[in-house]
Amino acid sequence: MNINPVESTMELTKLSPPQILFGTEVDEKSSSEQFLLSMYDSVQASIFVVDVLEDGDFQYVALNPTHERWIGIRSDDLRGKKPEDILSAIDAAKVRQHYVDCVQFGTTISYEQCLQFQGVPTWWSTTLTPLKDANSKVYRLIGTSSNITSVKQAEQAVGLQVEREQLLETIAGRIHQSVELETILHQTTIELRQFLNCDRVLIYRFEADGSGVIIAESTVASDPLLGKNITDPCFSGKHREHHGRGCIQVVEDIYAAGLHPCHIDFLTSLQIRANLVVPIFQKQDMWGLLIAQDCRESRQWQQTETDLLKELATQIGVAVQQAELHQQLQDLKAKMELQKQKHISQLQQVRNFEALVRRMTEQIRDSLDQTQVLQTLTQELAKLLNLDRCQIELYSTCQTLVTIAYEYSIDLPQCQGLTKQIADHLEVYQSLLQKQPLQFLEIVPGWEPKLLVMSQMACPIFDTQGILGNIWLTRPSQEAFDEFEIELMQQVANECAIAIRQAQLYKQNQAQVKELEKSNRLKNQFLRTLSQELRTPITSISLAVQTLESVLTPAEISEIEIVPQLLQILHNECGRESKLINDLLTLTYLEAEPDPPTLIAIDFQSWLHPIIESFRDLTNCQRQQLNLTVDRALPPLETDITDLERIVTELLNHACKYTPAGEAIAVSAQLIGDTVELNITNSGIELTSNELSRIFEPFYHLSKHDPWKHSGTGLELALVQKMVRHLGGSIYVESAAGQTTFTVKFPF
Repeated sequence: MNINPVESTMELTKLSPPQILFGTEVDEKSSSEQFLLSMYDSVQASIFVVDVLEDGDFQYVALNPTHERWIGIRSDDLRGKKPEDILSAIDAAKVRQHYVDCVQFGTTISYEQCLQFQGVPTWWSTTLTPLKDANSKVYRLIGTSSNITSVKQAEQAVGLQVEREQLLETIAGRIHQSVELETILHQTTIELRQFLNCDRVLIYRFEADGSGVIIAESTVASDPLLGKNITDPCFSGKHREHHGRGCIQVVEDIYAAGLHPCHIDFLTSLQIRANLVVPIFQKQDMWGLLIAQDCRESRQWQQTETDLLKELATQIGVAVQQAELHQQLQDLKAKMELQKQKHISQLQQVRNFEALVRRMTEQIRDSLDQTQVLQTLTQELAKLLNLDRCQIELYSTCQTLVTIAYEYSIDLPQCQGLTKQIADHLEVYQSLLQKQPLQFLEIVPGWEPKLLVMSQMACPIFDTQGILGNIWLTRPSQEAFDEFEIELMQQVANECAIAIRQAQLYKQNQAQVKELEKSNRLKNQFLRTLSQELRTPITSISLAVQTLESVLTPAEISEIEIVPQLLQILHNECGRESKLINDLLTLTYLEAEPDPPTLIAIDFQSWLHPIIESFRDLTNCQRQQLNLTVDRALPPLETDITDLERIVTELLNHACKYTPAGEAIAVSAQLIGDTVELNITNSGIELTSNELSRIFEPFYHLSKHDPWKHSGTGLELALVQKMVRHLGGSIYVESAAGQTTFTVKFPF
């Protein structure tokens, strides 16, 4: 349908509103236009119609009822008007540009914009749809708008909240980083003024006399106030009390707020028109004010702005408190620096005391001479504490007497060796016997006409077993011993107790050692005497048996069958008793003070093999396997060859004695590190822990493990252990997994 725009304009007065939107007549075949007509009055969205004139200009045709309600303009009043007739020049230009874009592109466009109707800014989301004639020329625009003011306000509120939180976070970060207070306050005023978009932000600090000074400012005013001392003539009495309770002053216009004339004059002199004042507290006291101002016109302060200032005031209070704490810390550091020299001398005294205690500890550890330790202590204490005299007195066993055992004196008379009755000085020794330190002033007699007063202290020496004595200190002044010196003296007294008790224990141990040595000498002497006394009859018995054998003829012996058996028993027992006596003599010799061994270099490869082979017949007879392994890299060992042969022989005898038939005996020699290790292992036997702990005891027998029922003296392994130690080696035994191993080690 071809419609002339001029004709459609002429027919506006003749047609009903729905008809004039789309043309002079409604074509029943145009389903899109029928749909738009049906939606015109029913939809809740705003619909407006704009004609595109021949010269490219635009004029409004109609509004639907919803749009009339939203913008407050009747459709009849709008008809025929151009954008400039109902909008401001700026808004009209923006609207025209959207209309031009829709015509040029010839397609539907959508956009958001803020327009003012009757002075009220409103946000709209608009969709423009072009209508074209038969020649595809756009002759009319159909606009659909939604009022999105509430959504935009919510978005702006969220944006402001984000900026507000960022501002608070930034300031809190500066405080947390311990930035200087001046920098914190300066940056806060700048950022707050930019956020509020106001003319001035101040931080006002109260002085002790009731006045105040501007300590931080950000302003666009020509007359800055930073650093000025300002006294508000009206800020007294109830006003200060009002702010002291945490109240906030909100003034949108000083001329309409009902302020006192003097206060209005004061604010006017500072070029203030709108004022927002929040108190700043430091702990419970009002420290100052945070102020936001507009200088040229009134301002309606929002609640969010007030809340922001309150939170910033709290942060500033924290910063002020932190700055004060920092200043207190700096003052404390300065005070500590002033006392540094004094403490250096005290520290040196502590070090000297620690060195003294260390020396005492080392002397106690290295020396058992109580006299040397304590006498040295009295001298060092006197020099360290600038004493005239230092004494150590010891109690008698019954604690009725006390004797000055050690003393160091410079000018005072010597008292070492002096003994006092405790009963004569109960007022002094009563607390000392209760392990309590004591100090007092004493007037020294015989010093007239000049009176000499000395400070004395006694520190008890005690341990868990009881009290032992006291340390007496005499200082040639009235200066009392301080708590630090008393504590140090108690440490020294503890070391003295250790030295005294150690000396006592040493004396007791020495007496016990002498008694043990005497007992061992008597025992060894008895064993030697007994062995020698037993050797004579055994020798005589052996000679008698040999004589009897030589006297009796073989015929006479054969007549009595038991005679050969008796002779054999006599021979065996004489040999056994003779070996027992020799072993006893050797054992006592090794337990006494044996001569040093005679050292000879031994090649194990050639020396050990013949000894092992000498046991080959015995092991074959008892159906035992005998093996030898010698490390070819084993160097010669310097040792006593006689003792070493006895050691190997006795260990092999022991292995053959306790190895069942069918089991094995292994002998090995090898070099491990710088030690020659000799191992003798026999299988088929495993010893208990009790048997292992007693196996080297004299006369201890493992009879239940002896499958061959051999007899022995019971001294063999005890002798082996003594001989190994005599050669400077070590021996130990292990038994597990059905076998027992003796290990002998000799260091090079």
